[in-house]
Amino acid sequence: MPAANDIRRGQVIKFNGEPHLVMETQHRTPGNLRAFVQIKMRNLRYGKALDQRFASTDTIEVLPTERKTLEFSYADRDTYAFMDPDTFEQTELSEQTLGEVKNYLTAGGKVDVLFVDERPLSVDLPSTVTLKVIESAEGIKGDTASNVQKPAKLETGLVVQVPLFIKEGEIIKVSTIDGTYLGRA
Repeated sequence: MPAANDIRRGQVIKFNGEPHLVMETQHRTPGNLRAFVQIKMRNLRYGKALDQRFASTDTIEVLPTERKTLEFSYADRDTYAFMDPDTFEQTELSEQTLGEVKNYLTAGGKVDVLFVDERPLSVDLPSTVTLKVIESAEGIKGDTASNVQKPAKLETGLVVQVPLFIKEGEIIKVSTIDGTYLGRA
């Protein structure tokens, strides 16, 4: 097992029996005290972030990881199915594992899935996705004040604020970071 000094950003470590994604590491040597490593990490099961201090000689278990690009196939109740486009192997994830990611999934959409010990644990989306507007109120004639927006329901059930000129059936770009409207596709 590697020492705390050898841990790098992006690795998955086992801490308190749970897998944690390392987001940031800092090696510190304060004055005449012993050196330590400060690690910011996120629990991959629950999403909770934490800071932890390790002595530089502590050994930490690094878990084997693999990233695969998968295509979203379909949703069945609270289970979401993804397919590997190379091997046609199917992977199912629960709604709890996906969290807010489910609001941006469309059939055939590609996502990066992080596998730890052959088990899918987290899903990364592209920074923007294109979604179809399925429900939107009509803009009122003469309502042309700058930056007036209205709610629009998208094909995934997500509701975003869009400008008045967007109509039902249009395809728009949405940010997956904060769920905001970015423009027409």
